[in-house]
Amino acid sequence: MQQKIMLCVLLVTTACSRADHFGKPPSFTPTMNNSEHYAMMNPPIPLASDRPVAREKASLWSKNRQSLLGDRRAMQRGDILTVVIEIDEEAKISNQTNRSRSGSEKMAVPALVGIPQVAGQHMPEGSSLDPAIDLNSSGKSNGSGAVRRQEELTLRIAATVVDVLPNGILSIEGSQEVRVNFEMRELLVTGFVRPEDVSRQNQITYDKIASARVSYGGRGQITDVQQPRYGQQALDMVLPF
Repeated sequence: MQQKIMLCVLLVTTACSRADHFGKPPSFTPTMNNSEHYAMMNPPIPLASDRPVAREKASLWSKNRQSLLGDRRAMQRGDILTVVIEIDEEAKISNQTNRSRSGSEKMAVPALVGIPQVAGQHMPEGSSLDPAIDLNSSGKSNGSGAVRRQEELTLRIAATVVDVLPNGILSIEGSQEVRVNFEMRELLVTGFVRPEDVSRQNQITYDKIASARVSYGGRGQITDVQQPRYGQQALDMVLPF
């Protein structure tokens, strides 16, 4: 009974995910009440050192972020920075293995106190104790493999600082959706950034993001057709051939 209920829940969940764009374009993900929106709506409490003193308010060289020469790089929760993703990688792996083994064993009993001669009289025709045991074995295996991958991706996305860790590291998260006709293109990026790695243009490249997670995909009617059905995926996992 429980298995039937779980199966029904799975089928309903699958149908609901596809029903979002049944006969209409996919819906955008809500931008309210997510982690980025929360970080922007709840900025950190400013420290006493961050508050400008009276003499800095009238100075042209104030370190205030709104001044002419102020540092406008993202450094606190709710700030926005640009993530530049430029991936152009190629990997080639090739290996080959050869292994061979051979063995031979032979034991003969031509004379043992006359036992071979006496035993030979009672053995079937063609049988003999000379040799008594003769074994030969050999083995050989060859293996080869090659892997070649090539990836190229160039993207830019605005990410939000959702948290500042105790050691000053910035936790960032960004999402971007573009809808064209009945297909939705999605780009997601998360990771951890050192404030000093953010350039003066308030940008950072993906290779300076620790624990970077980049997802580039989509959803819609075309994506549904390209993906095999859930039943086929389940059979691919179970069937041995």
